Amino acid sequence: MKDSDQLNLVKRIQALSDTGLVYCQNEYDRERFEELRDISLRLLATMADHPLSVLQDFYMPVTDYPTPKVDVRGFVLNDAKEVLMVKESEDDKWTIPGGWADVGYSPSEVVVKEIEEETGFKTNAVRLLAIYDKKCHPHPPQPFYIYKLNFLCKIYGGELKPSFDIKDVGFFPIDRLPELSEDRILKSQLKQLYKLVMEDDSKAYFD
Repeated sequence: MKDSDQLNLVKRIQALSDTGLVYCQNEYDRERFEELRDISLRLLATMADHPLSVLQDFYMPVTDYPTPKVDVRGFVLNDAKEVLMVKESEDDKWTIPGGWADVGYSPSEVVVKEIEEETGFKTNAVRLLAIYDKKCHPHPPQPFYIYKLNFLCKIYGGELKPSFDIKDVGFFPIDRLPELSEDRILKSQLKQLYKLVMEDDSKAYFD
């Protein structure tokens, strides 16, 4: 079994333990689900190389059915068909602008807000290009189960101005991409997004 398959199984165990804690009806079951949750978090910390304390803070006690986290990204091209990318302070590598979905904002509102905050450009969300389940793509191991929503966006205003947590912003040809932050985006995904735009395919990719 591949390491990624093992990690996904542990994530599934963690989700099942959280579900059990939401719906259990006696203290006997609660103790067992809490122990199972603790074991799953310890395994996640080891397999995904994250400190246990970070995961314990992130996975707060559950009160509702557990669901995946949602990452929203904007795919933007300039007139030369180069891809707008940002350099992350966290790992000093590049990705397309975006971030976690915010409560109170629709996905399209999140993506235009993130693009403006990270790059200075004002954009419109044109259409959904792809929804990636990170489990289905060769990202580095991570403890969280994540869906990635990728929107085609077009610039209508603003000016290039990186935010405080972004080290640099630039446009890159699809065949000369910088070193990528593979936690956030893969070369295969960027090429697929580019192809969807260039072929003007109205269908959105999923999974």
